[in-house]
Amino acid sequence: MNPIAFVKEYWRILLLTLFVTAALVALFAPGGVMDDDTLVEDENETVEDNPTNLEYGLGLDGGTRISAPPTGMTADIDIEPGEEREVETTLYEELGIDSSDGIVRYHEDDNRFTAEVFDGDVTPGEFAAALQEAGVDVDEDDVNDGVTQQTRDEMINTIDLRINEAGLSGGNAYQEATVGDGYYIVTEVPGMSPGELRDLLTERGDVQIVAYHPDENGTQTNETVLEGEEFDNVGSASYDDRRDQNYVPVTVDNTEDEDGNSPASEYQAAMNEYGFTSDGMGQCTIHDRETGEFDFDPDNPQWCLLTVVDDEVVDAHSMSPDLGQSMADGTWENDPTFQMIVPTQQDAHQLSVNLQSGALTAPLDFSSEQTYSLEPALADQFKFYSLIIGVLSVLTVSGMVYLRYSDPRVAAPMVLTALAEVVILLGFAALIRMPLDLSHVAGFIAVVGTGVDDLIIIADEVMDEGDVNSQRVFESRFRKAFWVIGAAAATTIIALSPLAVLSLGDLRGFAIITILGVLIGVLITRPAYGDILQRLLTDK
Repeated sequence: MNPIAFVKEYWRILLLTLFVTAALVALFAPGGVMDDDTLVEDENETVEDNPTNLEYGLGLDGGTRISAPPTGMTADIDIEPGEEREVETTLYEELGIDSSDGIVRYHEDDNRFTAEVFDGDVTPGEFAAALQEAGVDVDEDDVNDGVTQQTRDEMINTIDLRINEAGLSGGNAYQEATVGDGYYIVTEVPGMSPGELRDLLTERGDVQIVAYHPDENGTQTNETVLEGEEFDNVGSASYDDRRDQNYVPVTVDNTEDEDGNSPASEYQAAMNEYGFTSDGMGQCTIHDRETGEFDFDPDNPQWCLLTVVDDEVVDAHSMSPDLGQSMADGTWENDPTFQMIVPTQQDAHQLSVNLQSGALTAPLDFSSEQTYSLEPALADQFKFYSLIIGVLSVLTVSGMVYLRYSDPRVAAPMVLTALAEVVILLGFAALIRMPLDLSHVAGFIAVVGTGVDDLIIIADEVMDEGDVNSQRVFESRFRKAFWVIGAAAATTIIALSPLAVLSLGDLRGFAIITILGVLIGVLITRPAYGDILQRLLTDK
């Protein structure tokens, strides 16, 4: 038989073999198929001894889930395009809030503008009054609790990035609807305590470089010269042995706007204007590195670059001579890199995470939080018990199948095909790095049960009407069985689809695995089993 004819004859079995092989590669290939080349910064860091590329969720690895609503208010406003900045400025001035605590957005999907405030101390009445001051026709009844969907999406994306940049494998963030119109942001991170996760989420991550310098009258003043979104590239936390300094290497964005300006050129100009590249080099003594305290003496001229995170000064340092000279020459903006110095390695790591993930658009209201936590030791027990239950289910099903048919030609392919279905599902989970939880384990067991049930339908339909003496007879009977299986699969998918789409916690994982298993069965494993059975029971 030539290769083309062989493929045409056995394509269903070859397809099953291909999927099983791909699944095994995804499960056991070092680093996984979709390796993200994650760097291990600490040489002493221990890597978890996991023989597979599977990732585990809270129920199998331990960890914490925190659900909390975003803090904020929103109001639909009627303004003309181009007036957004004016309204925002009025909000900042009238409410006394920072620029990170308010925003005006245009929503293209429904052609409307919204104003949002993320400061929990602002009341709906004050918000409405500030909008009225900006010339917007609103009253207190037009103000709604909560934030817009776009803000929630930005928060979820930031938390996801923050989790990934912190090296927390298997964590994820998503939103969950509550009774009414409210939403919670849900964050799940395996292997982390509630306090650690709360610390990760409490930090807004708003990073600024503030210039502390004398003004033209000799009075010390602060000017924000760089903000987090103006950094183009952020390196990992590093340590300089020679200077005994922890730092984060950064590159400032030098993309020019229509006026020929860029964040890098504006930062360089500010350093020259404020005297950091002349009188100010080496003139910062307000930071006592032993105590970590900052002494801002207005009578003592200082030129300090302050690293500020969430309105808290985490470090203050002078302009270095090399950096100051390149800025004075006007050449620094061509290669706008420098080092952000912080006191400790932990501070440097957190600063790197905040810069790479960006600032959290709105803070979370932890006064309304819901927390679920599971100790790793207990999760390890669940993992072991899940393995035992899986093995017992396979052995039980195998024994019942053999007792029913007493024919290895029917029973053996049936069990192997059902196991192949589970292997393909596990390979898919490893490929997309789906954190497996107890709900997914329940889905795998359901897949084994429904899969073998369908295979029994095929075997019974083929064999109950007498011996199969030709390929034509087999195909006729198999076709009838497959219609029954297809109808049952469609019913299962329709019934579980709402659970897979809606935010219903653990039920969602069960539904997703079960639906995937049904699809793999109908499209790959059931047809392959039919081909195997045909070769074993007929003359051809």
